[in-house]
Amino acid sequence: MAPRCLFFSLIFIALFLSALARNTKEKCVYTFYVKTGSVLKGGTDAIISVTISDANGQSVEIADLESWGLMEKNHDYFERDNVDIFSGRGPCIEAPLCRLNLTSDGSGAHHGWFCDYLEVTSTGPHRSCSQTAFYVDQWLATDAPPFQLTTILDGCDDWIKGHEASRHTSRGKLVVSGSKGSASL
Repeated sequence: MAPRCLFFSLIFIALFLSALARNTKEKCVYTFYVKTGSVLKGGTDAIISVTISDANGQSVEIADLESWGLMEKNHDYFERDNVDIFSGRGPCIEAPLCRLNLTSDGSGAHHGWFCDYLEVTSTGPHRSCSQTAFYVDQWLATDAPPFQLTTILDGCDDWIKGHEASRHTSRGKLVVSGSKGSASL
């Protein structure tokens, strides 16, 4: 009787570990809508990188967002008053996505960039769709205020505490606002 019990215990452990290993390899789909501002010289030729994170500190980093671009061939991304669409697969992290690190490398003839907003949608196997809007509303430039090539919008603490600055709206979207001070949709 003992060998049979041991056999089934080993099978159970093996199945549990294989299921655990499979879950760590799951990939989620992330789709970004990025709106460049309508201000003069708001577009850029720089390389834009994005890191999105959840409240647990897990993150997905895209070193060159343009490499995930879905627009037509030879499209000029991050140009004035355009909405560009990007999509790719990355490791699954928890919803909501509440932290954004948006960075320009400052390269190219037109290095400065004014980002209005970035909206990200994520979904994956056995997961509901999650959507977050980050209202950046600032320059990523060394020659325009706030004279930085990186901005970080973090609504994770407010989300955890249930405060107003970041919340789910009636449409189920987490909203994180930067320089405007509060979030609403």
